[in-house]
Amino acid sequence: MTRKGENRPAGHAHMPSDVTREVSFFDRFAAGASKFFSRAWFFAMCLLLVLIWAPSYFLIGDLDTWQLIINTATTIVTFLMVALLQNSQARSERAIQDKLNAIAEGLADLMKSGARHDPQLDHDLEELRDAIGLEDRESS
Repeated sequence: MTRKGENRPAGHAHMPSDVTREVSFFDRFAAGASKFFSRAWFFAMCLLLVLIWAPSYFLIGDLDTWQLIINTATTIVTFLMVALLQNSQARSERAIQDKLNAIAEGLADLMKSGARHDPQLDHDLEELRDAIGLEDRESS
């Protein structure tokens, strides 16, 4: 297994030991926003906003302006939330994949010792080694 700072062949899997503990400001912000947006009280605030907006028609009087207010507000919030949540989701997927690669690498090392006596285990070992880093070689 390669450790931090060592060169890795092209296409080789990213492993948890390669990950630095430093998280960028944006990643920390996106993680915090994800926690904020996933709380029940945030949903309650959104519901309250709609409940306050709905009767505001009688104060505004113009249907187009009334609709434009809620459409603009929800579009801006949705646009920003999608960007932040996508960042959190992508980082989570990478972390899960790195963990799976580490487990597969460890299992492959363990299988290697028993593969000398079992041809099927040797084949399974090759398949497992091929699966490590597959996420980097697979296209949609």
